[in-house]
Amino acid sequence: MARYTGPKSKISRKFGEGIFGADKVLAKKNYPPGQHGVNRRRKSSEYGVMLAEKQKAKYTYGVLEKQFRNLFDKAARQNGITGEILLQFLEQRLDNVVYRLGIAPTRAAARQLVGHRHIVVDGEVVSIPSYSVKPGQIVGVREKSKSLEVIANSLAGFNHGKYSWLEWDENSKSGKLLHIPAREDIPENIKEHLIVELYSK
Repeated sequence: MARYTGPKSKISRKFGEGIFGADKVLAKKNYPPGQHGVNRRRKSSEYGVMLAEKQKAKYTYGVLEKQFRNLFDKAARQNGITGEILLQFLEQRLDNVVYRLGIAPTRAAARQLVGHRHIVVDGEVVSIPSYSVKPGQIVGVREKSKSLEVIANSLAGFNHGKYSWLEWDENSKSGKLLHIPAREDIPENIKEHLIVELYSK
């Protein structure tokens, strides 16, 4: 299962955002990593800005280059705004839906839960993080996994009303994807038009 395994705090500091979830390092070191991070004033080129936006999206959703490019190509073949469709595809990934439902505290933790067979889709175990959840499908916690501490801690106090495209059932510890989210419903700070411009060069 391919995933980014490098230093996460450096990536968060590079973009000045908690890319991998709540990142405490930003409270102490809210400047780029490296020897000259505090005083760096270098201006990025147009290409550099577009590349950085693509990297931010990849790190945010935990997708490597080949997967990301395949999703972009798939989005480009659809009718509609390519950048928006790309983000919708990323939001439909099973690991992201598990994270959005509050079953896991981060996408990385969600990916691990999926890979370790703790998650079911429509009652069947699915262990592929990139599985695309369709509207109407129900994503939940496997019966024997409901007592896991990481899941219980993540769900405790989680606001299940924050995403209008998801519906949560506390009794069954499961949620339904009601519909594909519109761009304004996706909270990530990503300028997807820059990614489209980059791949269009």
